[in-house]
Amino acid sequence: MGLEDDFLLADADDEKTIEFIKNYLPQDLKEKFTDDQLYYFLDLIDEYYVESGILDADPDDDGFVNVDLDEVVKYIVKEAKEDEMGEFDPEDVLFVVQGEMEYGESLGQVE
Repeated sequence: MGLEDDFLLADADDEKTIEFIKNYLPQDLKEKFTDDQLYYFLDLIDEYYVESGILDADPDDDGFVNVDLDEVVKYIVKEAKEDEMGEFDPEDVLFVVQGEMEYGESLGQVE
């Protein structure tokens, strides 16, 4: 599989993730975020995982790696403001982060 195929698979997975998140959001938040904002948040979540070292962390005795969702949310809110993407309510962003986590769990990637 070539690099181009890898990018196409990543794009398809991102689309599925965004659709899952949109379905996961409470009704009052479904219209609050654009698809572009959700893709942006998804990129920031991935960036946080890489930069925080979570991907290199050793799992506990039960095979879990603790992810502090509040820290992920703080990172997204801070980066969005710095990137002039807007100011977002951390409580609203938490639902997006939880949706991304739930999607991973539904695929068996996260427990």
